[in-house]
Amino acid sequence: MEGMDMGSSTSHSMSSMSYMNMVFKNDHNTPLFSNTWTPSSSGSFAGTCIFLIILAIIDRCLIAFKSTMERHWLATHLNRRYVTVVGRNTEASNIESDPDAKLASLITAHGVEESVKVVHNVSHGPMPWRFSVDLPRALLFLCIVGISYLLMLAVMTMNIGYFCSVLGGAFLGELAVGRFIQTNEHGH
Repeated sequence: MEGMDMGSSTSHSMSSMSYMNMVFKNDHNTPLFSNTWTPSSSGSFAGTCIFLIILAIIDRCLIAFKSTMERHWLATHLNRRYVTVVGRNTEASNIESDPDAKLASLITAHGVEESVKVVHNVSHGPMPWRFSVDLPRALLFLCIVGISYLLMLAVMTMNIGYFCSVLGGAFLGELAVGRFIQTNEHGH
């Protein structure tokens, strides 16, 4: 290490390193996602911007759809909750002892034997894991994250046209379906 000038070594490596230019540019030939997707004309640049607008709208629509499905899955979960009632006669024994009740028998998916009481709107803690709910939830989240990262990469090109297209698509998507995206963090 003797005789080596550390200052000139550092400045040489810094000058040879390529770095990201952190200013917006207005080039119509900015690659999007790969070098093969490089607009070659103003028309193809406009088409790329329209694609980004549609992609941002789809992103907001998927978020709204997931929010709607979450409310549906929660409502289904709350209406599915059953509690066994200890010490009460079953509907089957009530039907057998009361001759008038035989005309109005209660038939469920499990037959006439019914020894449960339905309890609605009681939820403490997370819903139990269900394949029919958690697989679609995970797939929706995967799509949302994938599209969101693609939009982020488009913005990171620092192309003002791509940036404005993503913002415009997010605005239009929120304008169209934002009312369906409701988060209730405090349970009100």
